[in-house]
Amino acid sequence: MGVLVAPDSFKGTLSATDVAEAIGRGVASGGAEAQLLPAADGGEGTADALIAAHGGAFRDAPAHDPLGRPIDARFALLGDGKSAVVEAAQASGISLVAESDRDPEAATTAGTGELIAAAAAAGARRVLVAAGGSATTDGGAGAIEAIEAAGGLDGVKLEVICDTAVPFERAAEVFGPQKGAGPDAVARLAERLTARAGALPRDPRGRAMTGAGGGLSGGLWAAFGARLVPGATYVLGALGFDRRLEGASAVVTGEGRLDATSLEGKLVGEVAKRCREVGAPCHVIAGSVALDDAGMRRLGATSVAEASTLDQIEDAAAALPLP
Repeated sequence: MGVLVAPDSFKGTLSATDVAEAIGRGVASGGAEAQLLPAADGGEGTADALIAAHGGAFRDAPAHDPLGRPIDARFALLGDGKSAVVEAAQASGISLVAESDRDPEAATTAGTGELIAAAAAAGARRVLVAAGGSATTDGGAGAIEAIEAAGGLDGVKLEVICDTAVPFERAAEVFGPQKGAGPDAVARLAERLTARAGALPRDPRGRAMTGAGGGLSGGLWAAFGARLVPGATYVLGALGFDRRLEGASAVVTGEGRLDATSLEGKLVGEVAKRCREVGAPCHVIAGSVALDDAGMRRLGATSVAEASTLDQIEDAAAALPLP
């Protein structure tokens, strides 16, 4: 038996590995054995998790950030040499733009399209696109244009690992405020998504998971036939989470912000659900907590603690009521 430690990253601040190690130190200080399994749900850290599961390495590639500025980015080429992972956060991520510079209406996914093209040029025949963590709500328009400018996909298959079940038409409403959009900008972004949905080869509206990455997933589904997969389920499966859960006395998970979206396809919600199904205690450590009482009941965690630095996370883990 041992305590299974399976957190997400605290987006833009702490990697899942750093968080897992801090929790592990706290758990160990209380005399329990920690088994570290840093995870992801289609946002930052997804490539690291899939490299841990399948082997592989990162490749550098030039790209452009959400505001069109040149940057050095990277994608992962997995151990089979034919599969790659592109994180939207790498080139289109909100962490790449200072809060004072954020412009959700101008932000583009072009850099993500450039990385997809670079992965294809490196020999990948299957590209997994982790859609979470973006600064964008362009419906994937920038990525589509960049891929087409590079000559298209030439038979490369796309799979989008989605960190939300929200459909295309709700992407602005649900995620726009997190990306710096006020009410007027949210309304304009929603109108733009509606117009773009009608111009795509097929309409992504009403389909679950098409709103990930501000509609990036829906745009790639519509333009290139991308397969959409739920991120937490996909990554936990790759990491063998259920098998590890069978031998755990408790689970500790976490993320940067625990809120209503945590219950809509995010890692913490999925981990808590699986723990409930087998009767395992599940403890959550989050950078901030904004989940109401109804949400807490739905989450069903054994405990929830707030901690935002590695020292605070370690202390919170040390204080957990572990068996």
